[in-house]
Formats: sequence, structure tokens, C-alpha cells
Amino acid sequence: MLLVNGVESSHADLDDPEWLEFEYLRWTAAVIEDTFPPGSAPAVLHLGAAGCSLARHLLVTRPGSRHLAVDIDARLAALVRDWFELPRAPLLRIRIGDARAVLESLPDNSRDVVVRDVFAGDTTPADLLTDGFVAQVRRVLRPGGLYLLNCADRPSLELTRREVATLATAFGTVALTADPPMLKGRRRGNVVVVGSDVPVGGPALTRQLLAGAVPAHWWPPDEVATFARRAEPWRDPVVVDPEGD
Repeated sequence: MLLVNGVESSHADLDDPEWLEFEYLRWTAAVIEDTFPPGSAPAVLHLGAAGCSLARHLLVTRPGSRHLAVDIDARLAALVRDWFELPRAPLLRIRIGDARAVLESLPDNSRDVVVRDVFAGDTTPADLLTDGFVAQVRRVLRPGGLYLLNCADRPSLELTRREVATLATAFGTVALTADPPMLKGRRRGNVVVVGSDVPVGGPALTRQLLAGAVPAHWWPPDEVATFARRAEPWRDPVVVDPEGD
């Protein structure tokens, strides 16, 4: 278990890279693997590298997939490479930098999946929540691609509602998955929100999520739209030109 400032950040089974200890990562992987059939090798951008748990998993389940993992902490990235014997480029590259800056530097239509799992303490940085950030994700994704984000929320689920509203500014399909106590507002925890320009999910994914060690519900776009109907998207700050141009 990788701890950052005493908080559980990542887990790696050194003998079994396919194993995912954290339930929200199992849900994330399930959505990816349901969307991309066996034998496919998606190009994945991981914003928030930490221990690269999801990348290690996908390199087993989707051989030949390519992964770029971004983390702002150079020391952490070096330690993880040493401790976890991570694959090297071109299978897994780790880039040190700010998540949004790296995203904005990438070419159009260059990734099949973008995963956002970035936290400063227990909070996602504000510039990774906005409509401008989501527009950059949409630009980088290929047609049919997936954007998956980890929202750490409280029982009110207000953050999740706003994440949904913000994704809806760029994606025609917005869905989510989490365990039933979380979705009923009984505890704080993780919600995985999904955006795409094509339909995502279906009966097979619903069954797989329910059958997990921590069963999760899949909320399709119509249910998610009702859930977030009064939420306002986060907006990038409007920059006012003092010269009036």
C-alpha cells in the first residue's frame, strides 16, 4: 500500500499486476473493459499517476495498450518506478507536470481513454473541474473515447451533481457508478463519472458491477440527467481584457 502523507493513495500486488485493491478502480476498469473489446489496445492518459495501479492492470488485460501517466511529484514517480518495477516506455511513460498543462499540450484525437484521479489532500484541484478542462479532454479523445473521473464526495453528492453537469457541456453521454450506500447519501466515498460521445454501458456491465466484491450500481444517462438536473457546471474564470479588446 502506497501512503502519501499518511493517506492511502495506491495499492500494488507485486506478484499480480492485474489485481486492483480499490473498488473505484475496479469499477473504472470494468467500464473500460466493457467499452473496448478483448484484443483491443487503447491509448490511455492517466492524470494522477501515483502507483500506476490502473495502468499495470490494463497492460495485462489489454496487452499492447499504451499509457501516459502524469504526476506533479517527481520524487514519488521515481520511488514508484523503483518499488513497483513498472513497465517502461513505450508501454508506460510517466511525465512529471501539472495535469491540465500536460493535457493541453497533447494533440487532438490522440487518446482513447482519459482518467482523472488527481487530488491535493482530499480535494480535486479547481482547474481540473471546469468546462474548459472538460473541453480539453474532449479534444484529446478520439471518437468513441471515454473520460472517467474519480469524484470523492460527501453524502450530499453535490460535487457529483456538478461534475455531471460539467461533463454534459462536452459529452452527449454522461453516466456514473458507485456503491448503493454512497448513491443513497449514507456515507462519503467515491463515485466514478463517465463521459463519452457514444452510448456506454448496458446489461453486461450492469451485471459485472453488481457481481463485484463491493457491488456497484450503474446509472445510465437518463437517470444521471434527472439526478443532476438543477446542478450548475463549473466554469473557467472569464478573463477580462483591460484594454477592452
